[in-house]
Amino acid sequence: MSPPPTSPSRMPASGRPAWAGRNYTLLTAAAVITNLGSHGALIASAFAVLEDGGSAGDVGLVAAARTLPLVLFLLIGGAVADRLPRHRVMVAANALNCVSQAVFAVLVLTGDPQLWQMMLLTALCGTGTAFFNPAAEGMLFATVSAEHANRAFALFRMAVNGAGIGGAALGGALIAAFGAGWVLAVDAAAFALAGVLRAALDVSRVAERGPGGGLLADLREGWVEFRTRPWLWGIVLQFSVVVAVVGAADAVYGPLVARDRLGGPAPWGLALSLFGVGTIAGAVLMMVWKPRRLLLVGTLCVFPLALPSAGLAVPLPVWALCAVMFLSGTAIEVFGVNWMTALHQEIPEEKFSRVSAYDWFGSVSLLPLATAVAGPVESAFGRATALWGCATLVVVVTAAVLTVPDVRRLTRRPGPSKAGPAGAPAAEQDSAPAAGVRAAD
Repeated sequence: MSPPPTSPSRMPASGRPAWAGRNYTLLTAAAVITNLGSHGALIASAFAVLEDGGSAGDVGLVAAARTLPLVLFLLIGGAVADRLPRHRVMVAANALNCVSQAVFAVLVLTGDPQLWQMMLLTALCGTGTAFFNPAAEGMLFATVSAEHANRAFALFRMAVNGAGIGGAALGGALIAAFGAGWVLAVDAAAFALAGVLRAALDVSRVAERGPGGGLLADLREGWVEFRTRPWLWGIVLQFSVVVAVVGAADAVYGPLVARDRLGGPAPWGLALSLFGVGTIAGAVLMMVWKPRRLLLVGTLCVFPLALPSAGLAVPLPVWALCAVMFLSGTAIEVFGVNWMTALHQEIPEEKFSRVSAYDWFGSVSLLPLATAVAGPVESAFGRATALWGCATLVVVVTAAVLTVPDVRRLTRRPGPSKAGPAGAPAAEQDSAPAAGVRAAD
């Protein structure tokens, strides 16, 4: 049963809910700031290349330079974040991102940036992200109690998604008014401010970690945690395909359909914004809804991600495509909150970041390949066939992961029952509630 809403008498003087501690508030505020800057900077980096006379292929090279280090260094970043204090890893990553974006901004504002320089700087930014993401997720998990995990993750994701929508809109407006260089400068400043907030995290009650057996040993321990939980690696494998085909449809096919059949980039931008609004609606829903079977409900909510690709294949009129995007955004946010809650419930705290790194790595590993082959696939089979193929793959891999018993049976528990390395998640029993509930950390 969900806890009762916080009454005015239970609201602390800070104005935040009683369950939202100082660290949670700082982490959320810092994430909002960086998302406001980064979503605008992604647009700015593309326009910086184009304004310098680059081609669409050059834009793709700069984008790939950001993604490749993310894939290469994620696992190392996860091991480092479980070995060193996570807040220090986060601050160091923010510092690297701040410097790389600041130099990028200076080159754009004062000179004639070369393609190799832009690729190098975005690669440094991607490297910072690879170390930051596992540390940030592990830190967030460690600041949230089991009782309030669902609400905390929903609020966090709502804030971050809202910042992403606002950041993209603000970034586009600033590029039009002042140029790409100033948006990159704003992103550098956002990383600096977020780093200051993260440096202020209170880690006095965080248990110190032992030295461990070395980086490779830490990676092996994370792999054991990952591979011995079928629900975990099953859903990560599912999302390696889902993220790849949805990414290809959004990044490659969507703009082409918009240009040829929907009236240009404005309708496609509107559809994407409705997806973002849907994610906020999903987060609001998850603030009050706590489904018992976490992964079953979450996985069922992945099926609607096939609808945008199918809608583009038809293609649907703009209003219908926007409705489909809103529905899929809402549904995937339901999955996202349930997924974070399941990880928080099942994974030992000292291994959060390594497991998160395997999750991130598996989810994004096929994305560069999918976007690279999207054009040749369209040439070979036609755009509509390629889009129907994307939709079909989402449905097939999602149906396949439902055959994993633990995905169907894993249930929410009132306390964080952390299984050992070879432990499977506790499944719901037909005649009795799950046992072995431990006290909150």
